[in-house]
Amino acid sequence: MKKKIAVFGAFGQLGVELCAELERRGYQVCAFERAKLDVTSAEQVERAIAEIDPFAVFNAAAYNMVDVAEREPLAALEANGLAVRNLALACRQSDARLVHFSTDYVFDGTLGRSYVETDAVHPLGAYAVSKLVGELYAQAYSERAIIARTSGVFGVGALKTARGNFPETMLRLAKSGKPLRVVEDHVASPTYAPALASRSIDLLEKNLSGVFHIGGGEAISWFDYAKLIFEKAGLDVEVQPTNEREYRTAARRPKFSALDNARMRECGIQPMPPLADTVAAYLADRG
Repeated sequence: MKKKIAVFGAFGQLGVELCAELERRGYQVCAFERAKLDVTSAEQVERAIAEIDPFAVFNAAAYNMVDVAEREPLAALEANGLAVRNLALACRQSDARLVHFSTDYVFDGTLGRSYVETDAVHPLGAYAVSKLVGELYAQAYSERAIIARTSGVFGVGALKTARGNFPETMLRLAKSGKPLRVVEDHVASPTYAPALASRSIDLLEKNLSGVFHIGGGEAISWFDYAKLIFEKAGLDVEVQPTNEREYRTAARRPKFSALDNARMRECGIQPMPPLADTVAAYLADRG
């Protein structure tokens, strides 16, 4: 009999890749979307997981409107924090493993280097705080939880979502024919959704637990990332550098939040593919 795995946030750009990879590996996937199950409802979550009795639960559901969260911090906290508590409690009651996805934004970006799992966290805004709360709830209620921090996720599933992702934003803006201004003083490690899905499942199958960084494996500024996207797309787009002072946002963002996948290396998990290769794969997949 196939092992059952529940995926929450199953129709987002990470969720669709999780479902596809889990099915390829022979699992029976039970996919949930927010419209049909509210993860902020403890009763709905408990009932769903009890009925399925899964081997593991993957939580790819999240509130990720970083700037809007400054106006509505409670909504972010409910979706990114309290919802994780609901899932962790339900997993504990059903003896299911929990795999929860967090973010590089739990760091303040002041170290000037890529973050490893043992570095101190210091969130800078409502969204970041809510994601850290989710991590703490997962650890508090699920002893064997896997917490996968990631950065700048991009996958073709974004083509079917309202928010899209950074490559889609750049490709859309390029159609104007005007020069584009992109921040050069913020650095992250953009992460290809299929690779993130695969590595997180590897962690589960190796029976690992705790906090892991699954970033794209390369620290890069958003300015250089934009140039890479246009290069791989074969587009001649003028990209001009700007900075945080010129491009103000409601929420503070970490300036250097790239992730070093240190624990993945220590545990023998396959390294993430080069960013240039994943951008090319993304562009090929989107058609």
